[in-house]
Amino acid sequence: MTVPASLDGARADVAAAELLNITRSAAQKLLDDGRVTLDGKPLKKSERVTAGGELCADLPEPVNAEPVPQDIPLDIVYEDDDLLVINKPAGLVVHPAAGHADGTLVNALLHHCGDSLAGIGGVARPGIVHRIDRDTTGLLVVAKNDAAMGSLQEQLAARHMERVYVCVVYGQPVDAGVVDAPIGRHPVDRKKMAVNVREGRPAVTHYRVLERYPGSSSHPGCAYVECRLETGRTHQIRVHMASIGHPVVGDPVYCPYRTIAYAPGQCLHAMTLAFVHPRTGELLRFSSDPPETFRELLRKLRARHP
Repeated sequence: MTVPASLDGARADVAAAELLNITRSAAQKLLDDGRVTLDGKPLKKSERVTAGGELCADLPEPVNAEPVPQDIPLDIVYEDDDLLVINKPAGLVVHPAAGHADGTLVNALLHHCGDSLAGIGGVARPGIVHRIDRDTTGLLVVAKNDAAMGSLQEQLAARHMERVYVCVVYGQPVDAGVVDAPIGRHPVDRKKMAVNVREGRPAVTHYRVLERYPGSSSHPGCAYVECRLETGRTHQIRVHMASIGHPVVGDPVYCPYRTIAYAPGQCLHAMTLAFVHPRTGELLRFSSDPPETFRELLRKLRARHP
């Protein structure tokens, strides 16, 4: 491609993203891998391009968009012909995405369910009604047919699906409160979400303090908190709690504090899930205790702060 006058003097990653119609991060990956040249010379992402130069990109072979079945153990809380309820462990990504082409919950579901899951909810995310973050543990429901998917998604959109989380946060929040703040992509760091940004989507989290662990002059202390979701935006609880000055302990993205030495990682667990069964109309409610490492943290906090 010939660099147009409009990109004269632009950084190489900006020019490559514009000319190739890809994200800037994808352009940076190509440049870091030495796959982009200007007039035959490999470009660094911070270099400037000149109008009229010949920019060449050696694009890698596309990755298969369809996830493949993989024999990954699943903690199945409930299953019938229409749906499954899964208790997801920490570290398991829900569906394939950039940097996680396989080894996801979707790969495990395809192995467990076979052809019955194919195409439900889309090729890349078959069966996935809602998501929880990689490092968050707990309950989520998976649809096994189109009728179940439609019903569960309608309940989710109408805010009729009950989703309750527990987490340990820094500081001492008020006893109970509501965070009503739209969430959207962070304007600078595109890997993060933020509140009250342009084009943010409505997001509401209700929280109440279950236990308190007082701090000191050198530490803000902690609280064990229950959060109820009205909406389900990406990173919602993590972003909302951080926005009011009480980030989730162990959160690698939104927590500015050095984590507690004995914290098991991100202390956020999807504890309760309730919805109406799409076929029978019965109200189903499921509950899951936090993992042992999470419970051990609570025991240690209680011992230090009776």
